[in-house]
Amino acid sequence: MGEERSGYLYGLLAYTLWGFFPIYFKLLKPATPLEILAHRVIWSVAFVGLLLAVMRNWRFLAKLLRSPRQFGGMALAALLIAVNWAVYIYGVNSDRVLETALGYFITPLVLVVFGVTLERERLRRWQWAAVGLGAAAVVVLTVDYGRLPYIALALAASFGSYGLVKKRMSLPPAQGLFVESGVLALPALAYLIWLTAAGHAEFGHVSVPHTLLMIGAGVATAVPLLLFAAAANRVSMVGIGILQYVAPILQLACGLLLFHEPMPPARLAGFCLVWVALIIFTADAIRQNRRKQNRRKRTVTGPTAATAEPVTALPPR
Repeated sequence: MGEERSGYLYGLLAYTLWGFFPIYFKLLKPATPLEILAHRVIWSVAFVGLLLAVMRNWRFLAKLLRSPRQFGGMALAALLIAVNWAVYIYGVNSDRVLETALGYFITPLVLVVFGVTLERERLRRWQWAAVGLGAAAVVVLTVDYGRLPYIALALAASFGSYGLVKKRMSLPPAQGLFVESGVLALPALAYLIWLTAAGHAEFGHVSVPHTLLMIGAGVATAVPLLLFAAAANRVSMVGIGILQYVAPILQLACGLLLFHEPMPPARLAGFCLVWVALIIFTADAIRQNRRKQNRRKRTVTGPTAATAEPVTALPPR
């Protein structure tokens, strides 16, 4: 199997696992979202720490501790991903799986908005069209819900912000997850100690399978991330961008087919607007990627004779 094909396989596995997360987190009830989050953090540290110990890869910690700015960035990333995890677990266990799926559908559009407002990037006209449709979808869904779809917006904003912070970091996924979970480990452990002392902890008091599933939350967190890293090293960013829709599509299917959440016509219209926006956004990204590839090919294989016409780059749009 070639590198690219294996990359797509790793990516598909990662996003498929993320897509079935609603089923996993539903099984962790009656534990509260905060208890689930705390265990997810603690067992992520344990699992990834064991993995790094086997790999004997601890040099990054010394480098990180010598760079307060980088450590501060990782601490901010940890806070943002904790918010994202907490909101997601709350959404799933309060029977709003469809809204969590919506959050990950609109994340690419939120990233575009961040690019304009924070990175001062210029949008192409089709990107503006996609963002406009996404804004219209939020309006339609707000009318349908009778409120802002705050779970979806919080998921998109927190994960988009996390992506921006991570863009400036240089740690590989395993090391990054270890540091982020490590930053959160002490507050998580303190919360679990308090919860147990107060007699409100569900861990170890429901059943053996429930306890094992709580412990397994760390593995469930780390494995898709490591698969994603393997995919990202082998597949183009456009390919990864298309694969990322697998997870919310599966989450949507879980919400509709397994948990029988309602999808009235107005809500369906809002989702359709989001899907049209994503089709426009993805098609524009593919077109731009092809143009860049064609430019590179023309630069490499273009005429070199003195009398030949110079190769001119396509104008940006």
